Amino acid sequence: MELRRQQLTRYVTPLREGGSLPALAEADDGFEYVVKFRGAGHGSKALIAELVGGEVARALGFNVPELVFLDLDEDFGRTEGDEEVQDLLKASRGLNLGLHFLSGAFTIDPYVNEIDEYTASCIVWLDAFLTNVDRTVRNTNMLRWHRELWLIDHGASLYFHHAWTDVEKAALSPFSYIRDHALLPRASRIYEADKNLRQKITPRTLQKIVRLIPDEWLVWDGSDKSPAELREAYAEFLIKRLANSAIFVKEAIDARQRLI
Repeated sequence: MELRRQQLTRYVTPLREGGSLPALAEADDGFEYVVKFRGAGHGSKALIAELVGGEVARALGFNVPELVFLDLDEDFGRTEGDEEVQDLLKASRGLNLGLHFLSGAFTIDPYVNEIDEYTASCIVWLDAFLTNVDRTVRNTNMLRWHRELWLIDHGASLYFHHAWTDVEKAALSPFSYIRDHALLPRASRIYEADKNLRQKITPRTLQKIVRLIPDEWLVWDGSDKSPAELREAYAEFLIKRLANSAIFVKEAIDARQRLI
């Protein structure tokens, strides 16, 4: 399990969505990527969440744009006139993360675009597992591309790492924010989704995904833990959460009952 690594060559345009200021850019393989910059918002932790969340979703069988490591050197974006963007690029030199750009895709509206109840239940399960707070009606982070549903933007997952206190306690969280999930009203088969998805992913797979996190994303101000120790903590969180999925499944089902 590995990600390709490419060099960013051309800054195309900023994508002013939320506070992270991603951009559309071209790499030396000729493809365009939606770039998430390490110098934005929550820094490398958002990139870790994007990487881990996206690869967990892929391992479970969801469509996720290819994730690619993208190197940014000091010359990249030099002609960009926006000072805010220039500051962001300077702060993001080194290794960043890109999602393959799905040209022509459109955002899914759960009130307009039909999603079957089992698929909805699987996506709710995924986001409860990852503690992803950012798949709401306001911002679904789901696209329709080539007549298929694609999941994007998992950078708000694993929110425990912004406080980084008790990893075991965080892993056993019921995740009450699931009440705001865009697909919760349609997710009538969460028990079935839990049974099936737990069979698709193993602790070994989760450990392989965590090992993808680059060392340079695991050097944080205020932390004395080594990259290896931090990877171990991420793996512990995911493995324990998977083993105790009944906790967040019950929360999701109860939250749905309060809605309908």
